[in-house]
Amino acid sequence: MSELTLPPGEEIAELARREIDRAIKRNIKGLEFLTAGTQPVGAMAKDVVYRKGTAVLYRYRPVLDEIYRTPLLLVSPPSNRGYIFDLARGQSFVEFMLERGYDVFNLDWNPPRRDEAELGLGDYVDGFIPESISRIRELTGETQVTLAGYCMGGTLAVIHAALYGTASARNLVAFATPVDFHHMTLFQKWADRRHFDLDHLVDALDVIPPDIMLGAFDLARPANRTAGKMHLWSNMWNDDFVQSYRMFDRWAAETLPVPGTYFRQLIEDLLWDNALANGQLEIGGRIADLSNISMPVLNITAVHDHVVKKESTMPLMDNTSSRDTHDLVSKGGHVSLVAGPAAVRRLWPHIDSWLARRPV
Repeated sequence: MSELTLPPGEEIAELARREIDRAIKRNIKGLEFLTAGTQPVGAMAKDVVYRKGTAVLYRYRPVLDEIYRTPLLLVSPPSNRGYIFDLARGQSFVEFMLERGYDVFNLDWNPPRRDEAELGLGDYVDGFIPESISRIRELTGETQVTLAGYCMGGTLAVIHAALYGTASARNLVAFATPVDFHHMTLFQKWADRRHFDLDHLVDALDVIPPDIMLGAFDLARPANRTAGKMHLWSNMWNDDFVQSYRMFDRWAAETLPVPGTYFRQLIEDLLWDNALANGQLEIGGRIADLSNISMPVLNITAVHDHVVKKESTMPLMDNTSSRDTHDLVSKGGHVSLVAGPAAVRRLWPHIDSWLARRPV
């Protein structure tokens, strides 16, 4: 049956009717948006199985009768809440992996107390991560895990793997993970050592507030927030869009402070000296040597990621000793790799397929 074509006059009237209808919905939904409470996040049930200082390890409850895949440990960036992996049904990487038989854990973070300002890179990569892996071994009886991290959580996972080699994990999955900080050009300019008084900042604050970190991201796209609000208003009639916007907006608003020592090492060792890529990063008297990474490596980047450029991730392809490396480039931006309905279709099935072909 052929599609009904309206006469030109009626077609214009129909378009006008639709726009009027959307305008009414925008105003009604706009009032609802302004008066709404905090958007709920976190789709899947979970339990705390390890807690130490600012670190908290969650184990998600299974949704299948049989768990048959290597346990998956997701490492969140210390400056961000881990629920980015589990926003809502249909937009949850955790849900997706649980439904495919994985035992999923998330190493998440609480805001550091003032007496935790001295926590540094070593506490994360040589303390919290290996202790979490040990706890997972106790709970599951499995000897190894798939270690995965997003953004700076990925960098911590890479440093840990560079210290421990195959003892650290069976597989390594890196989502938008900076390794070569020479290519983090935005942050290089933001923290230019000629003008950035790092010692004064850390000594004065102890714990670095989230506004410091958010300021660097805002420099990347100064009009991004305004454009986002305009895009929200244009789509205010669309309940799915508004719900998704509110979830991401909550995640961004709940950016965490970070310990001063960790922040100092992030700037000095990684950003200024590029010590990880150069093979000079020392943790607890040992060098985090990328050539120690010999397990299978999956490096995931996004085409439109303005935060972590693909070049910054490439040492995972070039400098490890792994004979099983795969570079996966996905559409979208920095956050859409780990959250959102598009990743369900475009990316996550590839991750599951890649892991399924590796030893279990």
